[in-house]
Amino acid sequence: MNKYRIIFLLLSFFFVSNMVFAQSSELSFFDKKGAVRIQTTEKDSLSDTIAVVNHRMDDIRWSRTVYRVIDMREKQNYQLYFPIRKNEEYSSLFRVMIDAICSGLDVYKKNARILSPSFSEKLSGEELSKVFAFDNDKDNNLIQINAVTKQRTFGNDQYMRYVKNQFKFLIQEVIFFDIHTSRLYSKITAIAPLYALNPDNIESKESMQYFIGSILCWFSFDELRPYLVRQYVIPNGNDSQRMSYDDFFSQKLYSSYLLGDSNMFNRMLLEYNVDPDKIKKEQSRIETELMNFEQDLWEY
Repeated sequence: MNKYRIIFLLLSFFFVSNMVFAQSSELSFFDKKGAVRIQTTEKDSLSDTIAVVNHRMDDIRWSRTVYRVIDMREKQNYQLYFPIRKNEEYSSLFRVMIDAICSGLDVYKKNARILSPSFSEKLSGEELSKVFAFDNDKDNNLIQINAVTKQRTFGNDQYMRYVKNQFKFLIQEVIFFDIHTSRLYSKITAIAPLYALNPDNIESKESMQYFIGSILCWFSFDELRPYLVRQYVIPNGNDSQRMSYDDFFSQKLYSSYLLGDSNMFNRMLLEYNVDPDKIKKEQSRIETELMNFEQDLWEY
């Protein structure tokens, strides 16, 4: 008798599950007023169910850290830059990051001498406000901190002046091989906005100090993901496209160029190469090494 009861409960469970799935999959493209459904409510619920793959330390036998620059002026990255003005449905990547900061997301201080991020020192108060400053005048800071409530806000006028020059982002990416799945993986661990008008910049844009000086602050990518998954990327030629920023990054739909990798000399490409042709050749060599690593593990 108990056997039949268990079978009945299992069948009931699958029936209810299919009913729920069918209802969710039959969501109307148009809302009750006849407009295209924005689906913000549905996206908000996904921020609590982000898939995370936990790789065991003992299974990782090879890894390599690389640094890449995402330039918004590349056609493939337009979806990250637009819209400049936030609308009801879409926001640019930088606007998502600013909104996340104002919602309380932690951001981290850069190191003035080295490129790699550290998540030990958080920016807060006036220190955070000065990071996104136009000049020494506090009224021109993009982010304002209330002295009493510590609430973070930003002015739309300052944002519009600021975002027009926000063209580049720097990402730290770890590429690693997992012997448990026999696969090569890549994971973005940190992302930083690079601002061309940062007062710490030096005149030469061909040096490593230019990039270090342009880093505003570091974001932990995993801490940023709940905000990325709630926001759709603006469509490119297909208004029915529904892709979050998290999907965009996980599928590597962006274009980037290599700034350097981890090496025993602790040097990036610009620190020992000045000739643009030599830099491109070195970039190509490293990219080829990364591409061929997994293939070289097997015999055919």
